[in-house]
Amino acid sequence: MLAFSALVAGSFSLGALVANEVDPAALTAIRFLLAAAVLGALAVVLSRHGGFRPAHFRAPWRYLLLAALFAGYFVLMFEGLKTAHPVSAGAVFTLTPLITAACAWPLLGQRPDRRILLALAIGAAGALWVIFRADLRALLAFQIGRGEAIYFIGVICHAVFTPMLKKLNRGEPALVTTTMVMAAGFGLLLAWAWREIAAIGWLSLAPWIWAVILYLVLATTALTVVLLNFAAQRLPSSKVMAYTYLTPAWIILWELALGHGAPGALILPGVALIVIALLLLLREDRPAPPQPPG
Repeated sequence: MLAFSALVAGSFSLGALVANEVDPAALTAIRFLLAAAVLGALAVVLSRHGGFRPAHFRAPWRYLLLAALFAGYFVLMFEGLKTAHPVSAGAVFTLTPLITAACAWPLLGQRPDRRILLALAIGAAGALWVIFRADLRALLAFQIGRGEAIYFIGVICHAVFTPMLKKLNRGEPALVTTTMVMAAGFGLLLAWAWREIAAIGWLSLAPWIWAVILYLVLATTALTVVLLNFAAQRLPSSKVMAYTYLTPAWIILWELALGHGAPGALILPGVALIVIALLLLLREDRPAPPQPPG
């Protein structure tokens, strides 16, 4: 999940570069198509049982549901990045654990304890600080940007996606599940946005755009879903998504590396609150020491 957060952060800074160059639905479709091809090949090569088995294709509606949530997240993310600053969008993403915990309770019966609720509240406060750029008047008037509002809907899709991965899994390996979700996502997007996909001259795109697309395919579409699927089977959903609190900090480093400069110092307290929330969520509860007799 640490690797997940660093890779996801790159999609904000790099995605903002291409958000106005390629239609969001078309961009997500090509990502899903290439990711399905890569992961499908890996599933066949690395699996001891030859990759896919008939049992993996039972109840295909599961993959369609997961694909709809995941595709919706990415499309809305790039639509939002047309106007939202990457750091601000990353702060919106840190609201995911709070929404995930709310969804995991009815779906998986995972009821958060007081420490987790406190951490989620602190993280949400830090996220709001960054989203509203430390402007108290904008916060009180709830003057959220259009891009951030669009992306927030996508974040809800992502938050539901995480517990649904565990609920709908029937023992399929992570590579198999990810490949099926990617393939189903491509099919859904092709049916929905085939005109936009056909209208793009893919071979005439600038090399730097293809470089960003390949990063999005290999790092933030294929690899992150595998990492998320792996973690979702082994950790509580709220702890899985806790690592998303690192996203704004990673994005700041990405922005510096790309030469875009650092954000204003006023938002740094919000980032600090987000990091505190992460540490609270990751802290393991220690059993109480035994009491001496008498």
